[in-house]
Amino acid sequence: MAERKRKHPSHNGDHNTKNKRGSESELDEKTKQHVINVTEDSRYFKGTQTNLHRRLGEDFFRQPCISLAKALLGKVLVRRCEDGTELRGRVVETEAYLGGEDKASHSAGGKRTERNTAMFMKPGTIYVYSIYGVYLCMNISSEGDGAAVLLRSLEPLQGHAVMRQLRASKRKNEARPLKDKELCNGPSKLCQALDVQRRFDRQDLASDSEVWLEDTHSTATEDHNIVSAPRIGIESHGEWAKKPLRFYLRGNACVSVVNKEAERLGDLKETMQ
Repeated sequence: MAERKRKHPSHNGDHNTKNKRGSESELDEKTKQHVINVTEDSRYFKGTQTNLHRRLGEDFFRQPCISLAKALLGKVLVRRCEDGTELRGRVVETEAYLGGEDKASHSAGGKRTERNTAMFMKPGTIYVYSIYGVYLCMNISSEGDGAAVLLRSLEPLQGHAVMRQLRASKRKNEARPLKDKELCNGPSKLCQALDVQRRFDRQDLASDSEVWLEDTHSTATEDHNIVSAPRIGIESHGEWAKKPLRFYLRGNACVSVVNKEAERLGDLKETMQ
């Protein structure tokens, strides 16, 4: 729902520092919020340094659930805190929940409740729900009644220290320090690390001022880098538990659960084409 290059115009071909500053000052506040210069240090996405990040708008979210689940891989989730600090994590794992036909979905059979209302709202709507009455999970609605994508894992990019503090507040005092790859490698972990709160439920990723998605135009998410595997934690839902509706970036250490069999089958399929 949130939601992802735009170049600043030059004036009369003059590229000196004065004109650059002049051009930058002409950007309105809305543009400044949507176009952000960020230097990335991701070991998994080399060659993307100093990219212009563009906020993803409504058009991005208007696609079928499976397409959106794959398209979200490589995009950057941004959380702006009250003090202005911005936390960033790249989406490396998602799960698609297809709506009424999907027996593992909260909207199975077209069931609409107070809890899952966001799943029936316009594409790009945030759906936040709690599990075990304690932990939160963040989803994004797609095309299709009751269809949504679960954000399952992120690769931390910016704000590691803050993320670590947020995670630590939910852990026992004697717990060992978390590695960077452990900060967001699960649906509830990423909500803790980016301080995704229950109040974000039903908010629009395309317009919200505290949480959104950005596009980095990375080439690392081409189809041969995406693994399709069964979803996790839905074993009681029969055939739907076996459908390959979980998608993750091969080789990224921040993926929550690697499925070697799915990777092997993917390699075999590729060699046969």
